[in-house]
Amino acid sequence: MTERKKILLRLDPAVHDALARWAGDELRSTNAQIEFLLRKALATAGRLPGDVGRMPKRGRPPKREPGDTGSPATDEDDVPED
Repeated sequence: MTERKKILLRLDPAVHDALARWAGDELRSTNAQIEFLLRKALATAGRLPGDVGRMPKRGRPPKREPGDTGSPATDEDDVPED
């Protein structure tokens, strides 16, 4: 996975509070909610690049057993695309 870009984003406090509440309602971080909304807007406008990676999965990664060297199982195909 490529390194994720870091940006400084200045928001009106009321906008941030509304985003944070919305993110909480959807069990996302505020950062993940902003990325979700930006991706949705890009897709709607027909400007989402075809080679864009998937959004990182939410939550803690699955626990590995001692000695497990394989990749953790994923259920990416079960996640609906928004």
